[in-house]
Amino acid sequence: MQSLLEKHWHHMPPEEVADLLDVDSEKGLDRFETENRQERFGPNLISSKKSKTPLQRFMLQFHQPLVYILIVAGIVTALLGEWVDCAVILAVVLVNAVVGYFQESKAVKALNALAATMKVEATVIRCGVSRKVDAAELVPGDLVVLRSGDKVPADLRIFDSKELRIDESTLTGESVPVEKGREPVAHDTVLAEKSSMAFAGSLVSYGQATGIVVSTGNNTEIGRISGMIGAAQELETPLTRKISKFSHTLLIAILILAGATFVLGMLRSEPLAEVFMAAVAMAVGAIPEGLPAAVTVILALGVSRMASRRAIVRKLTAVETLGGTTVICSDKTGTLTENQMTVQEIYGGGSYYAVSGSGYGFSGEITAEATAVPMKENRALLETLRAGLLCNDAEIYEKEGKPAIEGDPTEAALVVSAAKFGLFREKENEALPRTDELPFESQWQYMATLHQSDKGAVIYLKGAVEKVLERCSEVMLADGSTAPVDERAVYGVQEHMAAKGQRVLAIACKSYEGGESLDRDQVSRGMTLVGLQGMIDPPREEAKVAIAACRDAGVSVRMITGDHASTAEAVGLMLGLGGDGCTVGRDCPVMTGQDIAALTDEELVIKVEGVPVFARVSPEQKLRLVMALQERGEVCAMTGDGVNDAPALKQADIGIAMGISGTEAAKEAADMVLTDDNFSTIESAVEEGRGVFANLVKFIAWTLPTNAGEGLVILTAMLFGAALPILPVQILWINMTTAAFLGMMLAFEPKEPGIMQHPPRRPDRPILDKVIIRRVAMVSFLLLISAFGLFGWEKYAGADLAKARTMAVNVFVIVESFYLFSSRSFNRSPFALGFMTNPWVPGGVLLMFLLQLLFTYAPFMNTLFSSAPIDLLDWMKVFGCGLAVFLIVEADKKRVGSDV
Repeated sequence: MQSLLEKHWHHMPPEEVADLLDVDSEKGLDRFETENRQERFGPNLISSKKSKTPLQRFMLQFHQPLVYILIVAGIVTALLGEWVDCAVILAVVLVNAVVGYFQESKAVKALNALAATMKVEATVIRCGVSRKVDAAELVPGDLVVLRSGDKVPADLRIFDSKELRIDESTLTGESVPVEKGREPVAHDTVLAEKSSMAFAGSLVSYGQATGIVVSTGNNTEIGRISGMIGAAQELETPLTRKISKFSHTLLIAILILAGATFVLGMLRSEPLAEVFMAAVAMAVGAIPEGLPAAVTVILALGVSRMASRRAIVRKLTAVETLGGTTVICSDKTGTLTENQMTVQEIYGGGSYYAVSGSGYGFSGEITAEATAVPMKENRALLETLRAGLLCNDAEIYEKEGKPAIEGDPTEAALVVSAAKFGLFREKENEALPRTDELPFESQWQYMATLHQSDKGAVIYLKGAVEKVLERCSEVMLADGSTAPVDERAVYGVQEHMAAKGQRVLAIACKSYEGGESLDRDQVSRGMTLVGLQGMIDPPREEAKVAIAACRDAGVSVRMITGDHASTAEAVGLMLGLGGDGCTVGRDCPVMTGQDIAALTDEELVIKVEGVPVFARVSPEQKLRLVMALQERGEVCAMTGDGVNDAPALKQADIGIAMGISGTEAAKEAADMVLTDDNFSTIESAVEEGRGVFANLVKFIAWTLPTNAGEGLVILTAMLFGAALPILPVQILWINMTTAAFLGMMLAFEPKEPGIMQHPPRRPDRPILDKVIIRRVAMVSFLLLISAFGLFGWEKYAGADLAKARTMAVNVFVIVESFYLFSSRSFNRSPFALGFMTNPWVPGGVLLMFLLQLLFTYAPFMNTLFSSAPIDLLDWMKVFGCGLAVFLIVEADKKRVGSDV
């Protein structure tokens, strides 16, 4: 039996399926066979992959080189007996771990969300009796009854159906409900076209059916997607990769400098205790204790800013990842488009008419083309719209202040187009009440209704162009007269609309004298074609603008959809995908799922370059596309809303789910959720991400000179056999206070103009480039000269050691304060930026100066930190050093110019 579950059920006749699964197609399974199969196959649930325990996830927050350095610093300060400083450092480590744990713990819910999609009730026939059971109890061979509104509880081979249409958008990306039936389809049919199957998790939007369960739990299509989510790699973000590399480099540098300090002291035959203290001072000075906290705060502020722009970030590091994104892979339906079928063009009486407006609201109008017959004079146009309205079961109503529909989206679009002409159902039904109907069935591909009036009865019919046309002998002209139908001309109109990605419906009518009932013979011939309506799920206007902005920012946009290639190509053209003179469908051909399936992974990595639109793509292929782009070195953002998108969302460098239309599976697999389902929000988030990363780089470039300068001061003192200009406890004071009251102010720095006019940072580019590293080195040496010079000057002038060290400490703080203003931009002066465009910076400098006054003059601080009071002249010397460094850095900016 287990091997049977791997068969191509869609390709087999339903009677053969029933025979292979040993089930009576009328009575279903008996009780004993059901129990036997439940034991053999287990519950119809998706099994969750064993995840890490909460404790494991929490402990992994400490698994970072920089955190290791901080822990070592805490241990060293404890060994020195500085318990307060030890507690502060370890508290920083703990707070970072707690924040990271809570920000990332929700990701493990992805598989649980998938399992929740299976928790539904099902109507099953067992022992000839229909009953409701928990879907988890279903087994292969069960006979399941589906009705409108039901969620499909397992993968079913349809045995019998009536007017069945199923919404599979969350599974395939198909934008409209799919017609289903019992007839087998080809062996190699793609998932979205397996019309003989109903898949678990999809929704019955119309009709009813009976189907045989062929797959349950993990063997369903949704179960396979669950497996792909579990198998997707947990990727490091570009930020975590860069911070990790930076931390490793820093760790090596610290160990080398501390070791060199120790060796120098031993070579000079200094006492072992003093040598050890100097090495410890070197290590403590070189560690940027405030960096992890600064990273967390800067990213958290980015999260807050993005939330105000309708993007909720679930993982802190995702903020920066967006800023470094090089390619955005977007789903079509609902993200780039409105996800509301809209009539865009009507043909009737020999003329074309454009329809404005989008969605299910009635705003918009119908306008005639230049050579068209005026609307009000075109009887064929009127009948086309009236027939589309009356031969229709869709309802439009208001929900939470917005229009919503009940029924088929295609039919809802016809209701809206009629309203834009001034035709409304209530009034038309009064004039032409329906007395009978022939509902839509997949084998007929049309719907017909019979209406009575004082002037006689009329039949309205709508459906696929070829099915309607074969029943028509005449075509209505603009003045209401008729002429023989020209099939070639009608098909030409259909091709004209289809070339724009529109789904085309033909509409016909016929006078009737056969009473109040209707059968299919009466619509088999003699109908009059009145017109055609072309509709599409239209692109969002704001998405076009956002795509253009992304292109200007060097970020390419790729559309990946499960929809038809022609529709995807048309939408791609309307959105301007491709760009740079590349036209979708010509210079940039659409790649289909079949094309992807024919390529090896290595070939796909090559072919994926330059293709802006991918259509008829399965969940596995979405995953392959993301991996192929990553293999090319791209930082890949992926958007989606369906269960089918979840594996690719998790694999991408940043997964972006839709908050309104998105499934829970997609939201839980994603790093970010859009509260408005709008692609333009992604462009805003990319801008915020770039601002966040810029501020992070500014903080690192600002804090490193302090650490490097402190290390150089200690190393120089050991080299010349001098007393330490600053003690380990004073170094901790400098590092912790300046990081909190100076450096952290850069987190509030507004985005610099033109941030979206530059290409994204290359993923392999280090956090600091050569120009910034040179500036860091320059400021480090200026700090060495200033601090060591003033320390030596005071000693030479006869000052005691405490006062000389206090001068050195104040030099570090004041120089860093001046340098903070310069660090707000790498190539613009603070005068050009405006000192109050970030009021946090002058506010932080003022608070830091007050703290230094406390450090210098408060007796208890003198005792704790071995500091001593200094006079006004001393402060002038200290401020002179700060001003000199500021002027040198600003001169360097002018020399370097825009290279930074």
